[in-house]
Order: sequence, then structure tokens, then C-alpha cells
Amino acid sequence: MDIEFMKRALELAQKGEGFTNPNPLVGAVIVKDGTIIGEGYHQKYGSHHAEINAFNNAKEDVCGATMYVTLEPCAHFGKTPPCANTIVQKGIKKVVIALKDPNPLVSGKGIEILKNHGIEVVCGVLEDESKKLNEIFIKYITTKLPFCILKTAMTLDGKIATYTGDSQWITNKDSRQYVHQIRNRVSSIMVGIGTILSDNPKLNTRLEEKIGNDPIRIIVDTYGKIPLDANVLTQKSSAETIIVTTELAPKEKLRLLKERDAKILITPLKDEKVDLNYLVNWLGNQKIDSILLEGGSELNYSALKAGIVDKVNVFIAPKIIGGNKAKSPIGGNGIEFLKDAININSMEIHKFGSDFMIEGYVERR
Repeated sequence: MDIEFMKRALELAQKGEGFTNPNPLVGAVIVKDGTIIGEGYHQKYGSHHAEINAFNNAKEDVCGATMYVTLEPCAHFGKTPPCANTIVQKGIKKVVIALKDPNPLVSGKGIEILKNHGIEVVCGVLEDESKKLNEIFIKYITTKLPFCILKTAMTLDGKIATYTGDSQWITNKDSRQYVHQIRNRVSSIMVGIGTILSDNPKLNTRLEEKIGNDPIRIIVDTYGKIPLDANVLTQKSSAETIIVTTELAPKEKLRLLKERDAKILITPLKDEKVDLNYLVNWLGNQKIDSILLEGGSELNYSALKAGIVDKVNVFIAPKIIGGNKAKSPIGGNGIEFLKDAININSMEIHKFGSDFMIEGYVERR
């Protein structure tokens, strides 16, 4: 029964996707006499936590009940009071927790409060599932660096476009809709200037069943080549556009970009390009906890080389286009020796109609 109730808590937690960053996704379920009497989830950054929403939605007295929560209840004053204290005050007799909070401000302190007040605590129920759900939060809260997902789509023969540059569309509608679900989940989306010049994308979120949350748009543009009428600068969106450039960009162009409400970040030069490590540190300081990298082959290679990529989502479509000049997902100079290849671990395969997606995590050395 613990597993079933925790599954429900995880389902609730997912409902907060796109709205809680940089806070975690958390769901809570209150059970009494084997029946759910209250449910809640963290709905929005700065609002009530899942436990409080579950109490507020309870259909009867919660005294003596069991609470299932996907993340250890907080024990510190942030934007809201400590949830652990409220659990004690409400008379909950048992708390089942999926994952101990990796936040150094909490990390065991919430559990300690509960135990000190005689509440039975069980930890580790569906822990791996909770970790997967909150992989963005875990990376950010422990390093202050954004979690970066490299997404790319290619044909069966490993091409991301034809030799003429035509790339729309390699994957099917189901695959593309899943990518928009990822966009809805992350804080930002990053592309290089090559993508802007060739595709002129909007980089917004377009979901079929609900209104999506647009991620912050990050354009890596060493020389300031972005057209002033690019979609990322002219479309209506609640999310801002950040042009990441260098001292090589014309000052007058940067002034015109600012007039179009673009934010400008000038990074140091590294190998005559934007310094991606400087960029991700800056993004972390801005509380941007995640990046969906939808770059072209050059930016993809630069990001992997810089070590900023945590996860890859590689979509493969059952198509063959060939061509020696047709690009592959990862460009640049490439790896010289196979012993130095970037390894991908914990791989899973997902199917979207006729397409496949390989999901895995970059091995850290």
C-alpha cells in the first residue's frame, strides 16, 4: 500500500512541472484507515508546499493519519513556514518519504523534527522515481549550476539535416510534442546563432492539451549576428530572450537588441567563442536551474566538450537521407581517440509512433 499511495503522490508532483523552478516538484497524500482523505502538490514557486495543500484539501480530521510525501518536509523558513512543524501540529502519526531532501538547509532536519515529536518516519519508498522526477532540483540545489539536457533529432543514418540544410521535420508529431513537454518543464532553452539563421524558431512551448510555460530563450551568438526581426525577438511571450555574446559583437547592434527588450550577456572569449562555463555559472546565479539545449552540431559539441551537459535525449526517425555534407548531431573537431569518447550511462529507450528516443546521462570523469 505504501507504494501505491506514493505513486499517487508522484503523479500529483508532476502537475507542478514548469511552475515550481527552482523549487522541487513535490506531491503529498494523507491516508486514514486505508483511504485517501487529502491530496496536494507544490503548484507554483513561492506558494504553499504540497503538505500544506494536502492539509487544506483534507475531507476530514487528519489527526492520527499517515502522510505520504515525495520529498522530505522542509524544516526551515523560506518563502513559507516549515512544513515539518505543521505536520507535528496537525497530529500526523506516520510520515512516509520517498527522498531525503538534498538541500543542505534541510537534509535530514525535517526528519529529525518529526522523529523528535514521536512521529514514525519511513524513508526510501520509490526513492529512485523521486530522484528522476527531481533531477533538475538535485543538480541545482547541490551545485548552483543548471541541469542541462541535450536534445537532438536525427535520421537512421545519423543526419540532422539534408546537405541543403533542410531539417523540418525529421521526427514525427508525437516526438515533437514530447519535446514541447520538456520545454514546459525547464527554465530555459538554448540554441546557437546558426539555428536562428537557418530555422528562425520561436523557441516557445506549444502543448495540445494545455497552455505551456515558455522557457527563457538563450541565444549563443559570438559575433552578434542575430537579425533584429528574428522570431525570438518579436513574438509575444512572457519569457525573456538573452543574447549571449562577446566583445566581438558590434556595440551598435547590442544597443539595438536592448531596444527590442533583449537582455545582453557578454562572456569572455574561449577558443574564439562564447565561454559556456562562464555562461552556466551566470545562469545559476540568476536562479535558472535548467537548460534544454536544442543546438546545432557545433554548439552541441562545444557543450559536451565544456562538460555542461548532464543528460541526452536523442530522437531517431526511420528515415535515410545520406550525403557526405549532411551534418550529424555532434560537430566540431571531435574526439581524437576512442578511449576519450564521452560515455552515456543509464540508458532508456522510449517509442513515439515510428520514432525512438534514447535517453541517458553523461558519465562524469
